Amino acid sequence: MTGDADSPASSDGKTSITLSTGQTVTLPLVTEATAFGAVFQVPHPPVQKLLPEGLTPVGPTSRTAAVTLLSVKYHHIGVNGIDPYNEFAVIFPAVSGSQTSLPYVSLFDRMTSGYMWYLPVTTASAKALGVEIWGHPKVVGEITHEDEERRRCTSVEVNGEHVLTFAGRRPPSMSLKDSGYVFTVKDGVLLRGSIEIDGEMGMWPFSDKVTVTFGNHLRGSWLQQLDIGGRTIARVSVDGRVVFGQGQPVQAV
Repeated sequence: MTGDADSPASSDGKTSITLSTGQTVTLPLVTEATAFGAVFQVPHPPVQKLLPEGLTPVGPTSRTAAVTLLSVKYHHIGVNGIDPYNEFAVIFPAVSGSQTSLPYVSLFDRMTSGYMWYLPVTTASAKALGVEIWGHPKVVGEITHEDEERRRCTSVEVNGEHVLTFAGRRPPSMSLKDSGYVFTVKDGVLLRGSIEIDGEMGMWPFSDKVTVTFGNHLRGSWLQQLDIGGRTIARVSVDGRVVFGQGQPVQAV
């Protein structure tokens, strides 16, 4: 089957999907990556307006929302024919209508989980992987990571326009296992895909060791209007195995 998130599972619980680019993907998809991110407090109303029906933003208070900027370098993709690539995720932490949300408690439990709003990647095969299986809002662009010791600086350009430059110091980490989820919309259906992480993970609250500079690209300009500021709710990092499960329908949107 080609690009079909509803492909039947085999007897071992795995699902095989063939992309339009020719690669066959087996779900759950096992990858290896290093990621550095930061979570910022932003106003609630503009975030609520862009979320699909059925989702509610999660923030440090009941009247605020949050945005997570996540710089990712994939070292291995468990698919023949898809080489390692870079990506940059903009995620709005959120819960579905059936979930409960408590300020701060829910946010710290879901900092890298939520609604995937924007996801530039560096290759066409990486775009097909995300769009055709989960409905990720992937676009192909230029993403460069400069790593020096614990510091990473990431620059993102799409269609020749500067989206943003994101830089900061990764927090101290330890070996952990964790799980999360991501909401996407595919063919008019809201999906919730599972994420399992096994590796070195770090989190450091309330830090000013992150800088964000926005460009003239439409997405960068929109994010700049959120007035993110220079202080984070938290810095986060991951270095290890990241496993993506098949998206499950939440509701029609």
